[in-house]
Amino acid sequence: MSVRRFGFIMMFLCAVAHAQNYPTRTVRFETAGLGSGVDIGARLIAQVMSPSLGQQIVVENRASGIILGDTVAKAAPDGHTLLLTGSSFWLTPFLQPSVSWDPVRDFVYIAELWTSPNLVVVHPSVPVRNVKELIAFAKARPGQLNYGSGAPGSTPHLAAELFKEMAKVDIVRINYKGVGPAVTDLVGGQVQVMFPNGSAVVSYLTSGRLRALAVATAKPSALFPDLPTVGSSGLPGYESEVLSGMFAPAKTPPAIVSRIGQETLRALARPDIKEKMFNAGLEILSGSAEQLTATVKKEMAVWGKLIRDQGIRTE
Repeated sequence: MSVRRFGFIMMFLCAVAHAQNYPTRTVRFETAGLGSGVDIGARLIAQVMSPSLGQQIVVENRASGIILGDTVAKAAPDGHTLLLTGSSFWLTPFLQPSVSWDPVRDFVYIAELWTSPNLVVVHPSVPVRNVKELIAFAKARPGQLNYGSGAPGSTPHLAAELFKEMAKVDIVRINYKGVGPAVTDLVGGQVQVMFPNGSAVVSYLTSGRLRALAVATAKPSALFPDLPTVGSSGLPGYESEVLSGMFAPAKTPPAIVSRIGQETLRALARPDIKEKMFNAGLEILSGSAEQLTATVKKEMAVWGKLIRDQGIRTE
């Protein structure tokens, strides 16, 4: 046996042994703000993954995508610090080019977790019943309709700007510090249109205080089965949804990444977890690392171009 081949075999055996011993201490899930969709999902799978891994899993909430990325990028690549996040993570470098980490170079992709669709929602005073009517109504009144937006670069902001670009309509952005205040003013009629995540407005849709025109996923959503897609009801090719994935620091051993991925997908396959996720407005994807990579590349291409073309920056 050659020395080189012997070296490869020893490296492989060491990696396998490392994975078998993993984890050796508490595992940390680094994720977004408390109560967000990804936070809720992270806590649900942490409960069932902890016993199977044999170590406690702690969910830690960070204030921003920049801090999340920095925390995990600088962590030891041993599988004990993992990132559960959505598009704010992989779009941050477009919004703030000075960030110190790169979402491709500095991370290993583990699994595609779940999604939650954006909706096209209007105040009931707006006399439209579908996307085609909304586009016609807006074109007839350029600059007269307002849409509520959270922080610059947030999904409701980017979803609205993509809609405006593709539909060629002039709807004025009204900026809010967060989605909550924007929804409040939409319910009150201070703004007329919004492109929020469905979980943020579902109670107002049920009560009739807001009207949903369409769901922004490529295919109909099981979460909102009565709604058509934007693409099928007036704007072909339009998509916007909140996707979440799991990542580890670059150079995390492949055997450990594989173990984490297997345990994660096993947790997501449990019927009780599926039900709890669904009730929280999350639709499970259970995608592989390759599927997550493809999703992120697609989103970076679409949203990155929009951000660059419009000069969008976080404030």
